Amino acid sequence: MARPITSGTRKWPAWWRWSPTRSPIKSGSRQDRRSCYRLYSCSNTRVNAVSGLYIPSITPPPAQDRPALWFAFQRSSILVQNPESAVLPCCCALTEHGIAPLRSHYLGQLGEHHCYAADVDDALPLPDGWATLGLRDLFGMVDDTVAALSGRAFQIIDWERNHQFCSRCGTPMRARTDERARACPTCRFTSYPPVSPAVMVLITRGRELLLARKSVWQPGRYSAIAGFVEPGEMLEDTVARETREEVGVEVGALRYFGSQPWPFPHSLMVAFTAEYAGGELRPDGVEIEEAAWFDAEALPRLPPSVSISRRLIVTVAAELARLHPQGR
Repeated sequence: MARPITSGTRKWPAWWRWSPTRSPIKSGSRQDRRSCYRLYSCSNTRVNAVSGLYIPSITPPPAQDRPALWFAFQRSSILVQNPESAVLPCCCALTEHGIAPLRSHYLGQLGEHHCYAADVDDALPLPDGWATLGLRDLFGMVDDTVAALSGRAFQIIDWERNHQFCSRCGTPMRARTDERARACPTCRFTSYPPVSPAVMVLITRGRELLLARKSVWQPGRYSAIAGFVEPGEMLEDTVARETREEVGVEVGALRYFGSQPWPFPHSLMVAFTAEYAGGELRPDGVEIEEAAWFDAEALPRLPPSVSISRRLIVTVAAELARLHPQGR
């Protein structure tokens, strides 16, 4: 097993302890604090911001007598009523628009709006003016709350699609009513929506950052080191193993930065920062084609702004430039 990384005792600036990616989805009881979330009306125009928390739930209201927000998917693309402004369907039922979902899930309540996920036959023609968008495209057009709920909805729909039958005995699975799960009535096997944790680590050395380019990426694009957690591993062990395997270096002074659900299809990215502790920089030539140290004020092309990797790199680079001014 890889040697766990200790955190050390040095005093860190505030951003090392702050998560810039706190989920806009708030679980638990209602609070006095409220956040504003943009919702969308049935008439393809945005309504005023609604103050309220998102309250997760699996139990739908007894009667759906007011418009709800629908996160409906054909395969991996989400349905929108206006592709230019990413207006999501807001109606009592999708059948109002001639769409009969194959399956649906209640997600909870956002402000005064109930929210549903739906799976739509990909061969079904859409109403005039409607279109589908990839989730990555949607993420750049809507606010964080709608983006997070869209990802949650897709992961739940994708999970049910892939778990219609018991993986042990082949019996059709049934949805449980007391939790988000599917159970086999024959052998009692229970399936839950999968979550695949992965770590990301940005390694620093003075005012430099270690960035790498995957072999499948276009030349010039770099990001932090990342990899999936193996069974039985602690997150610290995964960081040590991935950095050693992919770029040949050792790290220390590990600090948690933030996390982000990444529904492609069901990852959870857990981001860290670490300090270079030794070793010769050596890309593995398989997953990582290039790796290099970059000055905090001379960064290469980075991942899109919707990903935690970009926020990690930009935030750390700004702080390193402040802590280590050039020429001093």
